[in-house]
Amino acid sequence: QVQLVESGGKLVQAGGSLRLSCAASGRTFSNYVMGWFRQAPGKEREFVAAISKFGATTEYADSVKGRITISRQNAKNTVYLQMNSLKPEDTARYYCAARYTSRISYMSAEYDYWGQGTQVTVSS
Repeated sequence: QVQLVESGGKLVQAGGSLRLSCAASGRTFSNYVMGWFRQAPGKEREFVAAISKFGATTEYADSVKGRITISRQNAKNTVYLQMNSLKPEDTARYYCAARYTSRISYMSAEYDYWGQGTQVTVSS
């Protein structure tokens, strides 16, 4: 079992920056591909970014490329999501997820563990 706890979400103005963190516990963190997803009210959960077990590979949704960076520190059991040039359409609850495999996935159903999420609200 892996426990994931997200933090860092808040209300920011458009154009601002935010860094989300996700702290993991319970299993060897470096055994897991880590992903970030988000869900806005009335919409389905969507993929944002993912990172391979040791950080060599990252993938991003087209809507966030160039503005958002995913990274991880295995020594701290933490994955981060640095978000810059935020837009109102980035407003959502952001979830961290862990996948016990070597392959990155864009599909939420393929992740094994989830956090409770952290709310990001971007005002115009």
